Amino acid sequence: MAAPASALRRVPLLLLAGLSLLAGLDAALLLLGLPAPVTTDRLPDVHGMLMVLGFVGTLVSLERAVALRRWWGFGSPLLLGLGALALLSPLPLAVGRGLLTAGSVALVVVYVPLFRRSRDTAVLCQQLGAVAAACGALLWWAGAPMPATIPWLTAFVVTTIAGERLELARVAMSGLRPGDRTRADRAILAVCVATVLGAAAATAWPEAGHSLLGAALLALCAWLAGHDVARRTVRSTGLPRFTAVCLLAAYAWLAVAGAIWLLGGPQTSGPGYDAVLHSVFLGFTISMIMAHAPVILPAVLRVPLPYHPAMYVPAAVLHVTLVLRVAVGDARDVPALVTIAGVGNVVAMLGFVVTNVVVGVLAARSARRGREARAETARARASARAAAEAPDAHPADSDPPAQEASAR
Repeated sequence: MAAPASALRRVPLLLLAGLSLLAGLDAALLLLGLPAPVTTDRLPDVHGMLMVLGFVGTLVSLERAVALRRWWGFGSPLLLGLGALALLSPLPLAVGRGLLTAGSVALVVVYVPLFRRSRDTAVLCQQLGAVAAACGALLWWAGAPMPATIPWLTAFVVTTIAGERLELARVAMSGLRPGDRTRADRAILAVCVATVLGAAAATAWPEAGHSLLGAALLALCAWLAGHDVARRTVRSTGLPRFTAVCLLAAYAWLAVAGAIWLLGGPQTSGPGYDAVLHSVFLGFTISMIMAHAPVILPAVLRVPLPYHPAMYVPAAVLHVTLVLRVAVGDARDVPALVTIAGVGNVVAMLGFVVTNVVVGVLAARSARRGREARAETARARASARAAAEAPDAHPADSDPPAQEASAR
């Protein structure tokens, strides 16, 4: 089925997210000390916000706006996308920071009618994430250094994804008694609240706050490991197995970040900072996006994106290079390996984009050919029925011997 006009109008917002991703990857190369297609003085300084709020934030808010089904809901992804665009422009940096803050606050507002509609714990967890995003953006707008915003941005992606996984975890919890399901919902809500409180504490009391945040992340990993349907679907085939593999790998990376914060306290620079940052925002967040892309993108754009085994390639490259970066490059302080693995991370991200675009284009062409073939078949059948049902136009000419006999 062709994409409706409403879905086509969402494409510019998705393009803003894609531009944020490409600019963020360009900035990553600059931070690694490598040449990049685009070079500006402030591009490395906005790398984190481009990736988290410009790319991930725009995707999340676009998906939520589609679920809301109200025109004003698209203000959040528009503001976030424009904020990322402003960061790339010659405009004052404060303009981009302000737009990102406004977009994050708008996302908080979007969740209000969504929660009223369902009264669902999963939506409440996601709204906590939006609040964390707004706090992180506001801190950055006020002039705080990027490391100070990381706990808030971590809380944003973690609680947002936790809420989405809760909706699917209920499949695995379907055999539980209602009271047990209620307790499970309350438990993950408590962990999400602890995550946001940990981010706040990390701002006020860095030592204790980062330890609390790390403990909350580990508790979340324990809950997901015990309740997520991925534990079952990893033994299946096709898309369910691919999704489960990406999810379980994401949980492992979140546990790495939680352990570093719990045992090592604040990480504001050096190998520890690099390890935490990329465990959360690459190992966890991007792996989650890879897992959900075949489901979310068709829902947003109304275009097919079927599973293909090639999707494993960028996912495998991402995790292998991230292991080299964190477990060897950061852990043993080998800058050269961090650089090599960092390039691998960029290649994995680009490979993810290219793979999904190619699979989507081929699926769209296949669907179009299928529609054309069905239409041709329908026309042929209609023509055959019309020919069979039409009366004989010249019955007197159909039997010449009979005409001669009648004349005699």
